[in-house]
Amino acid sequence: MRLSTSALALLLSAAGPITAFAAPAAPLPEEPIPSQATLPADYPQSWVLMQDINFNSIVDGRTVVVDTANPAQPLKGILRTAQFGNTLFAPARHEIYTAETFYSRLNRGERTDVITVWDTATLQPKGEIVLPGGKRQQSVTYFGTFQFTNGQKWALVSNFTPAQSITVVDLDGRKVLGEIDLPGCSHIYPTGERGFTTFCADGSLTSIQLDAKGAVASSKTIANVQDIDNQAQFQNAAWVGKTAWFVTYHGQIKGYDLSGPVAVPLKTKLSVGTAEGGAPEWRPGGWQVIAADPKGLLYVLMSPQGKEGSHKEGGSEVWVVDPASGQRTQRIALPNGATSIAITREAVPHLIAVRMDGPVDVLDAATGKLVNSLGSRVAFNPTVVIPVP
Repeated sequence: MRLSTSALALLLSAAGPITAFAAPAAPLPEEPIPSQATLPADYPQSWVLMQDINFNSIVDGRTVVVDTANPAQPLKGILRTAQFGNTLFAPARHEIYTAETFYSRLNRGERTDVITVWDTATLQPKGEIVLPGGKRQQSVTYFGTFQFTNGQKWALVSNFTPAQSITVVDLDGRKVLGEIDLPGCSHIYPTGERGFTTFCADGSLTSIQLDAKGAVASSKTIANVQDIDNQAQFQNAAWVGKTAWFVTYHGQIKGYDLSGPVAVPLKTKLSVGTAEGGAPEWRPGGWQVIAADPKGLLYVLMSPQGKEGSHKEGGSEVWVVDPASGQRTQRIALPNGATSIAITREAVPHLIAVRMDGPVDVLDAATGKLVNSLGSRVAFNPTVVIPVP
């Protein structure tokens, strides 16, 4: 089809002025492939590991290494951890361990459970230990489902079929030592030289010590340490030395001395306290809801919207409690709220406040002042934060 001169002029007029395009830029220099950087073997104390459940592609979970003091480039590296993986960090061994589950057809087919051993400098796998039975507990990440014992020489892996048990793994020998049944009990907390404590559905706790072969050497149950109906504990603990501190759904703080072969409930009557302005009331809420700083102060994530069923919804403030005096010493307002909190082990500790939808804020733990905001550039859905010791 031919256009008349007047029609062509009309089209050009409607299209606007003709722009002259600049000459293409010089090509970028060739980048060698593969191109791999390395991290320091010993991580700075401003660094943390974050477990990212990655909801939009949940079969592709990851653990990210993050420098909380570097808002320009906070992400230092990524470990793939499959679906509902768990992470342990052993800085003295320069190793990271992930408990993972894989299927031969991504989301179906033959199942394989493993512990993968990663090098902290290269973030490359050094080996793996296959876990038998296809029974590793797959749940949204908790600290208490994958833990060290025996001076970090062994790992304990929670199983759920739905029968509950623990697989004992020798990390040095790269082999499975055995399995221990835990009917009605869940989560594991290192106890004594070579053991663990678990809390049970009837309100009791059980402490188990293992022999040199990973079998049960002793077992002791203590009844009624937890009021399941009225003061159920959040499962994650804040550690001060060998003492594990927990907070309940209604704000009681309970401590357990785990230095010996059997857990000893501390005879303390601590609470986060109360405050006006709750609608309906202030309660602890979040995923990683309690943390401790190097001085032993406890930090609890609090929400004014506390009610039945709100215990995982996150909070807008952090309340600081000194267990030595029994007093609340500070209230820290979070600029964007949080679902998980942690405290770095730096000389000047920082409060890490993360939301499950990604954004991460870094505050001065002493003053509550916002220091850095890492936005959502480090993880899609961070749940658990592991500070570098």
